Amino acid sequence: MKYSKATNYALHTMVHLTMEPKGLAVSVDQLGYLQDLSPTYLSKILTKLVKAGLIESVPGAKGGYSISRRAQDISFLDVIEAVEGQSVLFNCGFDHDESECLIERVMIEAEGNMKKELAERTIQSIAERIEKRQCHETKKEK
Repeated sequence: MKYSKATNYALHTMVHLTMEPKGLAVSVDQLGYLQDLSPTYLSKILTKLVKAGLIESVPGAKGGYSISRRAQDISFLDVIEAVEGQSVLFNCGFDHDESECLIERVMIEAEGNMKKELAERTIQSIAERIEKRQCHETKKEK
């Protein structure tokens, strides 16, 4: 299974926005620059995140995007579903009763386990690990 590049960019964007001071909006140009993306392409991803209620768009000259919920309440699954949708990953293509397809049962169980794991991982947890790493590297330089 493979997630789209848009999901990769969305997850990185969410972590970056989480690490910004509360109330500071980051422009699409700045966010695009950080990931070497065109603002036009990134805007499409940001629109999905806004629609999902994960970030908010701040209008005006000093506008941009900021986290709209507490980062500890935003899971990887929230971001992935905002970009990829909520469809199942596997559907049995054979013409028989779904309850009879043992392969599909295994795949549904595995997908459920993956979703559970992704729902438990928060954007905040990654931001904290990055901040600790940066703090540790700063101490090493001194």
